[in-house]
Amino acid sequence: MITLINYGSGNIHAIANIYKRLNIPYILSSDISTLKKAEKLILPGVGDFDETMKLFRKLDIKDTLDELVLIKKVPILGVCVGMQILGNLSEEGTENGFGWIDGEVKKFDVTKFMHKPHLPHMGWNEVDPIKKSPLFDQVISENGFYFLHSYYFSCNNESDILAKTNYGIEFASAINHNNVFGFQFHPEKSHQNGIEIFRNYANL
Repeated sequence: MITLINYGSGNIHAIANIYKRLNIPYILSSDISTLKKAEKLILPGVGDFDETMKLFRKLDIKDTLDELVLIKKVPILGVCVGMQILGNLSEEGTENGFGWIDGEVKKFDVTKFMHKPHLPHMGWNEVDPIKKSPLFDQVISENGFYFLHSYYFSCNNESDILAKTNYGIEFASAINHNNVFGFQFHPEKSHQNGIEIFRNYANL
């Protein structure tokens, strides 16, 4: 069973609808006893880093998630802000992230952009896998994925980068360390490519 962590994120129902159409079993929950039964976890996310971490602190489920992810090695997939909080901290605020992947979230520095793109990075962009992963099976890279963000994940270990995207600078648009995965883009808004991503995650 795939468990979508229901901490108040706005995109959780869009992800649930994809699994419903795919006829893949899922559940939405933030209940500790339910989370402990998860075979796979999805960490959705829309919005602010600090506010997201405060919601988790209020629910008091971080220790449970640490146990599931770090000790029991349950696969977890973070989407957008759900990816960013996998890291240590963010320039967007002062809260600590989960620290499951070694890296920091940084704001795009538009002064370094050659062609001065706008922030946020919004719309379709190509995702270039740099390591082979079953998550990208049947994905057509040229069709791209949908992005909406002003901050990006800076990995301290190059080996944790699964795919890159260029928006003024090259940044990690997909990351992976052991059983922890993250996408900066929104698969739930990315049409067939996004559907394939969620199907592939269910089949890991």
